[in-house]
Amino acid sequence: MIKNNINVVVGRRKASIARVKVSNGKGVVLINNQDPIDYFKRKTLVMMLNQPFNIVDYDKKHNFSINVCGGGLSGQAGAARLGISKSLEKINPDYRPMLKKEGMLTRDSRVVERKKYGQPGARKKFQFSKR
Repeated sequence: MIKNNINVVVGRRKASIARVKVSNGKGVVLINNQDPIDYFKRKTLVMMLNQPFNIVDYDKKHNFSINVCGGGLSGQAGAARLGISKSLEKINPDYRPMLKKEGMLTRDSRVVERKKYGQPGARKKFQFSKR
């Protein structure tokens, strides 16, 4: 359970890292000291960020201050979603089965495959010529 002190949880996705600080409050969510829609600019990413709250039907008694860095916007949104899910689980362990069922507590380990030498990309090959 969260008391008056601040708990910090880390979420990761692709090359992005999100540090989620939870404190008692009125349910305000800030990402790099900005409103989520102002930071992400896309409603789909904000919806992705709010999925854990919708799953557990959250009562808005805590503030979430999220610091994200690295990667792009979709990776940052995924990292923030994982961090929020982990912190909701810390707030109330009864949320764990609901979040686990929806896959919110699992880190998505997919990252970009590296480019190989002698090729234009990770999998793409130069055109083969017989003659």
